[in-house]
Amino acid sequence: NIVQKESALGKKIVIVGNPGHPEVEGIKGWCAGKAFIIETIQEAEAFTATKKEQICIVSQTTFNYNKFKDIVEIFEKKGYDINVVNTICNATQERQTEAKEIAVQADAMIVIGGTHSSNSRKLFEICQKECDNTHFIQTLDDLNLEVPKSVRLVGITAGASTPNNIIEEVQNYVRLNF
Repeated sequence: NIVQKESALGKKIVIVGNPGHPEVEGIKGWCAGKAFIIETIQEAEAFTATKKEQICIVSQTTFNYNKFKDIVEIFEKKGYDINVVNTICNATQERQTEAKEIAVQADAMIVIGGTHSSNSRKLFEICQKECDNTHFIQTLDDLNLEVPKSVRLVGITAGASTPNNIIEEVQNYVRLNF
């Protein structure tokens, strides 16, 4: 609804997200004109528009919130007339923030989720920046964690659609073995 309305008003639409992601393609489909998809800081820095053009910026709901803020900041520094609508899901934002806080403290981090899940991949990306010893698994069978005796804290997070029984199975395994 946002991009349909804003593009009908003549604004350039910028979607912050992963090109080719079904949600991003769906958002793009509602635009009256061309939509620009920005995924990286470099793409944001390379983006150009005239100072007269109005820009509406939205986001894929599962996009990395901090990365979204950094990209918006680039548009602000360029002095564009922008309308920013943070469309990142609150649950996604909270999960990312909490995963980062855990990863900062953890000696090892486990991210559970589907390999095709955008929000799970974002959690892995966020955790890996904070904890080098981060592992991305789909099930307990994928966990090949070699943990030295110096590991005191193993953090666990999971993507939004990860079944509870898989999360509990990994938690129980970690409690018993580490």
